[in-house]
Amino acid sequence: MLMTLALAATVVSGAPPHEPMPTLRVQTDRPGARINAAMWGLFFEDINFGADGGLYAELVKNRSFEFPNPLMGWTPLHPAGVEIRQDAPLNDVNSHYVRVTANERPASGLVNEGFRGIGLHGGKAYEFSAWIRAAGGSPVLTVELVSGEGRVLAATRLKNFSPGWKQYFARLRPQQTDFKAQLRIQVQGPGALDLDMVSLFPRDTWKGRRGGLRADLVEMLAAMKPGFLRFPGGCIVEGRYLTNRYDWKTTLGAPETRKLIINRWNNEFRHRPAPDYYQSFGLGFFEYFQLCEDLGAEPMPILNCGMACQFNSGELAPLEELDSYIQDALDLIEFANGPASTRWGSRRAAMGHPAPFCMKLLGIGNEQWGPQYIERYARFARVLKQRHPEIQLISSAGPAPADDRFTFAWNKLRELKADIIDEHCYAAPKWFFDNVHRYDHYDRHGPKVFMGEYAAQSVAIASPDNRNTLECALAEAAYMTGMERNADVVRMASYAPLFGHAEAWQWTPNLIWCDNLRVYGTPNYYVQLLFSRNRGDVVLPLDLFDGNATGATPADRPPRLFASAVLDERSHEVILKVVNPSDQATPARILLAGCAKAGPVVHAHVLRGRSLNEQNSFEDPIRIAPVTQRQRINGPAFETTLPPYSFTVLRVRAR
Repeated sequence: MLMTLALAATVVSGAPPHEPMPTLRVQTDRPGARINAAMWGLFFEDINFGADGGLYAELVKNRSFEFPNPLMGWTPLHPAGVEIRQDAPLNDVNSHYVRVTANERPASGLVNEGFRGIGLHGGKAYEFSAWIRAAGGSPVLTVELVSGEGRVLAATRLKNFSPGWKQYFARLRPQQTDFKAQLRIQVQGPGALDLDMVSLFPRDTWKGRRGGLRADLVEMLAAMKPGFLRFPGGCIVEGRYLTNRYDWKTTLGAPETRKLIINRWNNEFRHRPAPDYYQSFGLGFFEYFQLCEDLGAEPMPILNCGMACQFNSGELAPLEELDSYIQDALDLIEFANGPASTRWGSRRAAMGHPAPFCMKLLGIGNEQWGPQYIERYARFARVLKQRHPEIQLISSAGPAPADDRFTFAWNKLRELKADIIDEHCYAAPKWFFDNVHRYDHYDRHGPKVFMGEYAAQSVAIASPDNRNTLECALAEAAYMTGMERNADVVRMASYAPLFGHAEAWQWTPNLIWCDNLRVYGTPNYYVQLLFSRNRGDVVLPLDLFDGNATGATPADRPPRLFASAVLDERSHEVILKVVNPSDQATPARILLAGCAKAGPVVHAHVLRGRSLNEQNSFEDPIRIAPVTQRQRINGPAFETTLPPYSFTVLRVRAR
């Protein structure tokens, strides 16, 4: 998604006399820490309708009639002809279905509203399916896609139904694009039909998989070349109470056998209620592992550790009952990595993947803190490290980057010799600029860091007025240079949350925004993309001289630039990342020390804007997006200009 623009970059002869030219000196002959191949990755959680109504391409809401209000999302055409029943259901997990009777009228049926409407692309194929059973007579089922105004966009008919449950399919092709269409199903009598798992998917899903993922959203992820995918969250792992925690085992098997539960973001925020937000688990653990394989990303599942969300109930599973949670972790390792001959490996094979997924990372708890978490993590670690020393365990340092909860967790987890500690931070852009050197002084021999959730907040944490501004993106880019420079400590990092539906979000900002038909990346998305696609293999020492005699930045002025440097061993390129958050174009001198030859071309991927408040939108999706420029140089020392409000990635061959 990089736009290319061939430009002859202006070579700077000198900086203004009142503003000495900064120098960035890269020690190309002194390679440092190796960079984790999975350094930059993705955090996914079903928040903001990120799964149901988002990444999971199902277009029908409450397809199984299992919401507490079984007809939520559905409107009967004639209430007398529609009845929710539970006798002789499709299965024990999916116990509700609808009986539609048309004996006393020409037709009876229902209309489904979708997820804030159903988005249809004109001329594209859509697959309808439903489990249907004849309940009297020989009725015909009419299936229609209709516009918001009720105009029929596509229609088909099904008939000859059996007296037992059977799945039926039909294809529809609307001739007109509609953002707010609906699905209308009508039983034309005389007679009655029982219906369950009423479904509509675009035929063009990711990789063409029936019942799969929304292709345009996955393409945005694939473009980033992520190193890992963390799933399924997030606070969604914990649940408000343990009864509705995320149980990975219930997300396996045929979609009609997966048990629906309330989404914990359903009523979390009074200012953004979502009473129709439930988890169908059509996107379950098998699909997450499959997506990781598609993206070439390391799978990073996170499991409940016997603790509900501490911001809600804080409910604890008694320690004497923790063995079942630990067994869930052992079973997951077997599901992901075990031979097809094992119990859980055979479940994976039965779903179409005989080969292991080769999982190496496993999170124990999400964002827990305090003594209760430490004692539970210790029990998990004792068993898992003995049985599966090949798995690296990810532990939690709580929800904030520097409070008492954080300090307590780090001290205890260091004593336990934890592998990787998950740090989180949502803060103002200033925090990210001010903490660029956060990891410079971390213990090089202690646990490693996973910066698992972070995002600059333009207004305040969890404010509905937060926006994905260029300022936030540049602040994150500056902070990421600090993580990259300390790649021996920071092994992985991911922005959060990933997706936001424009009409159904609970939290903002988000990395990628979508509606029923469109998607765009934020400036923050392009920062993540540029880091991930320009990762490099080893860190190179970098000295940033501000142009003063001492090389130091005056105490009364913040740094003009933030930078890191790495080496791509395959292409023999030095990759220099530089953030200029100021409103002035900044001439800079680049010195590749220890390098005999460089160039002759520097490729610069530049992300820039005209003001810090600029954003992307559905109408202007690449207003802030990388542009590739080329500059010819004569050797390892050259000068360039860093635009105002910019993040620049320079790639130059060095020999």
